[in-house]
Amino acid sequence: MDDAPVPAGGRLVANLMYFARLLRAAGMPVGPASVLNAVEAVRTVGLGDRGDFYWALHAVLVTRRDQRELFDQAFHIFWRNPQILEKALAMILPQTRVETGTEQVEMLRRLAEAMHEASGHPPPEPEPERLELDSALTFSAREILQKTDFDQMSSDELAAAKAAIARLELPLMNVPTRRFAPDPRGPRADMRATLRAGLRNGCGTIWLKRRRPETRHPPLVILCDISGSMSRYSRIFLHFIHAVTNDRDRVHTFLFGTRLTNVTRHLRYKDVDQAVDRIAAAVEDWSGGTRIGDCLADFNRLWSRRVLGQGALVLFMSDGLDRAAGEGLAPVMERLHKSCRRLIWLNPLLRWDGFEPRSLGMKAILPHVDEFRPVHNLESLEDLIQALQRPAARRREAAAQWRTTG
Repeated sequence: MDDAPVPAGGRLVANLMYFARLLRAAGMPVGPASVLNAVEAVRTVGLGDRGDFYWALHAVLVTRRDQRELFDQAFHIFWRNPQILEKALAMILPQTRVETGTEQVEMLRRLAEAMHEASGHPPPEPEPERLELDSALTFSAREILQKTDFDQMSSDELAAAKAAIARLELPLMNVPTRRFAPDPRGPRADMRATLRAGLRNGCGTIWLKRRRPETRHPPLVILCDISGSMSRYSRIFLHFIHAVTNDRDRVHTFLFGTRLTNVTRHLRYKDVDQAVDRIAAAVEDWSGGTRIGDCLADFNRLWSRRVLGQGALVLFMSDGLDRAAGEGLAPVMERLHKSCRRLIWLNPLLRWDGFEPRSLGMKAILPHVDEFRPVHNLESLEDLIQALQRPAARRREAAAQWRTTG
């Protein structure tokens, strides 16, 4: 870009319309008003500096924090190499690297599909499924979707995954409480009820009343990391949390990055898109840094006595990457572990073979959790639901297991 102002003619306006159309096809809400604002913004800042050009378009086209990554990749691909569209048309893999001079640009799959549609060339027709018993092993589309990583899904696959998540049910195991209910065959005698019945009847025979302990599913507390390293998974996690919240009562959800935010009331909206929009407006540290120790300290001080009563079950969704390098994290995790019935750490990094918790934050968290599970696709979410239906192992056994494997 040279230092000259924006010319009145040329193809810049047409390219801006083409770029906005590409973003809209990739899932961003870019309308005609946004295109006009983009043209006016470019005319205001001029073409003298590429950074000014980038941020001018960013200011008028990006409306939410979760759109930043898609806009950034689309901008650098679209405005850097004019031949990038032809090179991206043949993309099939979930993540593709395209040669652009001396560096490689990683492109999201849904951005590649948007380029397919914008170019006017329809994508290749999928081959019909075949059943071969003796030669090749084939899988159905549903089986492939179950095992596909959320980070590698296309727009259509993400929509199908969200629909599948909305149908999930989370039947937690009922646990005994301190309250009792009348039961003719209960294991314990209810002396008060027996004496009251005898005084009402006024006869010589007193029938023994019995009772049993009441059972109820424990409260569910979800702590979800929304930092930059978790941005690719946090939004799909919100769909899972929304399905769980609308399926049962006593579900409390907190999001944390650099600060702690209670979003329980926002998730009570029946429409998941409306709930996510309310959360995006309420959370100020989306896709930012991570201060796990400070956020958990705030949770223990402000919310633990309110939501962790009656043996709550805690789901801790985070990759364990802490900006403070685990400073002060072990004491707050220990208190959180002692305040709940069961603490389950869900980490998308566990999907990699040979994963080892080498960061200081992970090493501080790991001794204080009951289970350490991966969460990166639909299959892992279903495994989590099945695990929650089984009785938990005793904490001494779990602690001994982590000491031997850690």
